[in-house]
Amino acid sequence: MAKHETPTLDMLCNQVLTYYPDVNVELIRKAYDFADRHHKGQTRASGDPYIIHPTEVAYTLADMKLDLASVLTGLLHDTVEDTPATQEDIKREFGDEVAELVEGVTKLSKMTFRTSEEKQAENFRKMIVAMAKDIRVILVKLADRLNNMRTLEHLADLKRKQIAQETLDIYAPIANRLGISWIKTELEDLCLRWIHPDVYSKLSQRVAKTRGEREKFIDEVCEIIREKLTDYDIKADIQGRAKHFHSIFKKMERRGVDYDQIYDVVAFRIVVENITECYKALGVIHATYKPVPGRFKDYIAMPKANNYQSLHTTVIGPYGERVEIQIRTQEMNQVAESGIAAHWQYKEGRFHTRARENVAWVSRLMEWQKDLSDPNEFLETVKIDLFAEDVFVFTPKGEVKQLPYGATCIDFAFAIHTEVGNKCIGAKVNGKIVPLKYKLKSGDTLEIITSATQSPSKDWLKIAKTSRAKAKIRAFIKKQERDRARDLGREILDKSFRRMEHSLNKLEKAGRLNNVMDSAAIRTPEELYVAVGYGRMTPDDVVRRVLPKEEWEAKQPLLHKEEKAEEDKSFLKKVFRSAARKSEARNAIQVANLDDVLIRFAKCCSPVPGDSIVGFITRGRGVTVHAASCPKALDIETERRVDVRWNILNKESVRTHARIRVLSNDTPGLLAMMSQTIASCGVNIASANVRTTKDRKAVATFDVEVTGTEQLNKVISALEAKKGVITAQRTRS
Repeated sequence: MAKHETPTLDMLCNQVLTYYPDVNVELIRKAYDFADRHHKGQTRASGDPYIIHPTEVAYTLADMKLDLASVLTGLLHDTVEDTPATQEDIKREFGDEVAELVEGVTKLSKMTFRTSEEKQAENFRKMIVAMAKDIRVILVKLADRLNNMRTLEHLADLKRKQIAQETLDIYAPIANRLGISWIKTELEDLCLRWIHPDVYSKLSQRVAKTRGEREKFIDEVCEIIREKLTDYDIKADIQGRAKHFHSIFKKMERRGVDYDQIYDVVAFRIVVENITECYKALGVIHATYKPVPGRFKDYIAMPKANNYQSLHTTVIGPYGERVEIQIRTQEMNQVAESGIAAHWQYKEGRFHTRARENVAWVSRLMEWQKDLSDPNEFLETVKIDLFAEDVFVFTPKGEVKQLPYGATCIDFAFAIHTEVGNKCIGAKVNGKIVPLKYKLKSGDTLEIITSATQSPSKDWLKIAKTSRAKAKIRAFIKKQERDRARDLGREILDKSFRRMEHSLNKLEKAGRLNNVMDSAAIRTPEELYVAVGYGRMTPDDVVRRVLPKEEWEAKQPLLHKEEKAEEDKSFLKKVFRSAARKSEARNAIQVANLDDVLIRFAKCCSPVPGDSIVGFITRGRGVTVHAASCPKALDIETERRVDVRWNILNKESVRTHARIRVLSNDTPGLLAMMSQTIASCGVNIASANVRTTKDRKAVATFDVEVTGTEQLNKVISALEAKKGVITAQRTRS
């Protein structure tokens, strides 16, 4: 079937028959008729009959050679959510297995990842549980999302961008983690088309412009490689292709250059018969073309986390062009393209998977999600696991440890054991002492140096990369901070009760603190001391609730009353002074269960209306509001967190600062053009900074005052549409 050609029922049945010759075709027809009947009268945004969508989803699953239950689920996946059909109807007509898969996909379809951080975390948890229960649920969902992305042009612009961003953040990385590279790359290219339409358009034009020249170059290199391999009796299938748009865009963004300065836009793939010939072919390539130092990776000896295997090398090819070459066997090639789906095999009347290790990361996340109650930490854990490339390092005994790219000695130490991580003071890498922040490289051999007096510090959070290390460091620090808050709270309460001629120890033993704990939903005296230590409860609140009113009034010293009155007066003055300055922030933010509270926005992340946000009590400064994705917010103990949200009624009346970074060609009048573009969107520029690079590029940074993310995105789109602009994006620093 040609790409994106609308499949028919017969085409779907024939596709399944190609790999499952004794399939019950009538069951597929029955599922199609069931879906067609229940979706009768429904249309897609394009105006096409709705049945086209589930048919295309089912065809994609058949194209991946998935089992019959998955294909049936593809046809039925929207019936329970969008039609009068029930779960019982599916179970009665198609059995328990299909009913459970449809239920799993229906639950995933109801999730949105554009809500509050807590809601996102809960949805991630549900997704991981569904994946761990049956991986086919997410495979059906990926096929569903792929078809939706292919037909996104029929939706409104804002909706398109929202769905595309969610796809780029969640579903493309999952496809990558499952090793389904063709879905991952197509999703990423479609996301680029809708998130950065101007960049996509420019890339399309430039790639099309050089197509003839590029195809000639590919044919020439393929022929040279084929001849060289034939000389050594190596049979191989050789293919060359231009890299995908999103891959080129990320290189432009990472290197800060234009398309014309990206030279390695062509990749070649050599598929041979066995592993021995992979290494023989590598030798032939390196003998023919000069390899680029540091650009060889052996993923055969050390596969990626998604079971991907291949040899990667970059060489200086004809005409001095850098050329990337991948060498693998046919089986490796199948796994590289289809990932987990390549391991489904028909046997004895049913399908089973041979590659549970491909989804070991799902089991790992299942374990982590039990321990991480903080949604920010959990989301960070998921993102690290989804986006990480891997490095492979060795213990002194030769055991291989797989860690994400950018991992440090601290990550390695915690990967060995929590106590090794906690006591780590340094490391020897390949026999040489290195600092804890040393970034590991594949092939390094590490020996961790420990000390009994060492303990983790907050600075380690800036060094650690892995979710395991960060979680263990935070747990240690939070326990330390909690212990300090407990001791401080106990000391404060003890002093307060002694001034009232009472002993805190005796009151606690007599159960006199129970009323206070019950009213504040606190379970133990220790939690009460922590609450006082963190400033969530005042000592006066506790004393008043423990002692009878008559005793409180009779025994409270006059001096204490005067001191307290003066203190309150001074505090109120400070609050009102600050509140006057921060009134705009207070109007923009609502804090759960608190009125007239002092609000300030964190400068580290500068949240704007529309961002997911989280608040933290800051002693003496009210509530500090961070963007939920802010790394600093993850370092703050959860006991100080309060629920905050944007005040929708006042959102348009408040303007907050945001920073935009623009990469462009260095041309005369550039700054004036960009300033005029920003002003035309009704946005004021608070400050601007422009610098040029050696390769005649300009990097402009604008601090702008916006009413929210909608206006900010409008400005970014307007800038990207301008001639000479390579990329425009929001930046936090």
